[in-house]
Amino acid sequence: MIEVVSAERCVACNQCVRVCPTNVFDKGADGIPVIARQDDCQTCYICEVYCPVDALYVAPFADPLEAPPSEKELADGGVLGSWREIIGWGKGRTTLAELDTTPFIDRILPKRGS
Repeated sequence: MIEVVSAERCVACNQCVRVCPTNVFDKGADGIPVIARQDDCQTCYICEVYCPVDALYVAPFADPLEAPPSEKELADGGVLGSWREIIGWGKGRTTLAELDTTPFIDRILPKRGS
């Protein structure tokens, strides 16, 4: 579930507002997106992946009865925007596709010269 939009990191591009499939965000008066319909979040991570400045945090195991972690806790722990880093989105990052050594394509294509 979407837990944090970092006002400090956000550049008001509103990519998260545009890409969210369940319309969780609203554009704030100051341009910074706000979490308007958190219960509609499907924890798909699309917003976090598309955020160019790692200003979002989607919690994989959020408990609605607990307070979300603070932005400082997330930043200090290296968690803010971490999914984007894990999959390799962003300048200078290695994508998962580059790391994938699964010989899948060799199993479905005919051998060359056959």
